[in-house]
Amino acid sequence: MRAPLIEKAKLEAGATDFVVRLAFLGLFAWWSLELVRPFVPIVIWAILLAVALYPAHAWLARLLGGRRSLAATVITLIALATVLGPVSILAASLAESIQWLASGLGSGALKLPPPPAAIEDLPILGERIDEAWTLAASNLEDAVLRYGPAVLPTGGAVLGKVAAIGADVLKFVVSVIIAGFLFVPGPRLATGIRAFASRLIAPRGAHFVDLAGATIRNVSRGVIGVALLQALLAGAILYLAGIPGSGLVAFAVLLLCIVQIGPAPVLLPLIVWIWMSHPTTFSLVLTLLLVPVGLIDNVLKPILMARGLTTPMLVILTGVIGGTLTHGLVGLFLGPVVLSVFYELVVAWTRLGQGPTETPIDGGPPPAAPGAP
Repeated sequence: MRAPLIEKAKLEAGATDFVVRLAFLGLFAWWSLELVRPFVPIVIWAILLAVALYPAHAWLARLLGGRRSLAATVITLIALATVLGPVSILAASLAESIQWLASGLGSGALKLPPPPAAIEDLPILGERIDEAWTLAASNLEDAVLRYGPAVLPTGGAVLGKVAAIGADVLKFVVSVIIAGFLFVPGPRLATGIRAFASRLIAPRGAHFVDLAGATIRNVSRGVIGVALLQALLAGAILYLAGIPGSGLVAFAVLLLCIVQIGPAPVLLPLIVWIWMSHPTTFSLVLTLLLVPVGLIDNVLKPILMARGLTTPMLVILTGVIGGTLTHGLVGLFLGPVVLSVFYELVVAWTRLGQGPTETPIDGGPPPAAPGAP
């Protein structure tokens, strides 16, 4: 009887020892994650930037005779100039637009045109909109005093979001600098990640790593690149046309395009205001210039985002929108990567379960029977 009792006591001691070690390991893992959590967004951005810009770094390194460190420095400086240049211009233009609004309100020079007659006939809110618009057109100061308290909380929330965007820009600059140090060891790091993924998801782990890299590069070109192009074109057109607040409009276009809403909520009311307050020829020319700017993403985005990928465009767009809504700007890249890898996993798993006479998932002909020519 003593032998089973001794064996049971050893098993209990071993289980207790295992639980205690696991608890201490979990404690240290949690503590380590808490210590590095403030740096996780910056590191994620740095990795995303390094992956997105690595083809440009490799091309420049070949052009410079294999001097990879010099190429990394040049790419980092160009990236910093690309980030800080438009941001500085937009910030200066935004400050100028706010100053123009404040001076117009203070001097009474800011006037709004009377509302169109069709506004009052709109269902539900037509009369209220017509009343508020008429008051603002006749006496803007009274309109601000009357409707200001209701709008003030929204304005505070908007200012809070703008301040958060400023903090994110600062983090982004730090991420660009860190990404510059990842270019040189990039191939070695990629080999290690492929090896780890192959052990984790054999035998397609390396394929999924390559898929994630291609998705990041395509999203950076198709979303960030196109959004920046639309914002710069819209801002330049409005600035050259002498429209006040062009920097504010360009900044709004940039944000709306990044979050996949599109520039229509900004450009359409602006076009309506231009037609109501400017000559017909001037309004027609601006409309013909701004409408193509608003439609650029419908043409360029599908081409750039689906280039070289077998993942359906719907999966990538769902990941972009869902990731942005769930995790913010970082989710813009993480969302399509996660969904693309999951989609490929499901497709691979489905194909493994197909019998010899089943139709492949890609809609091709069924495989030939054994011995068939």
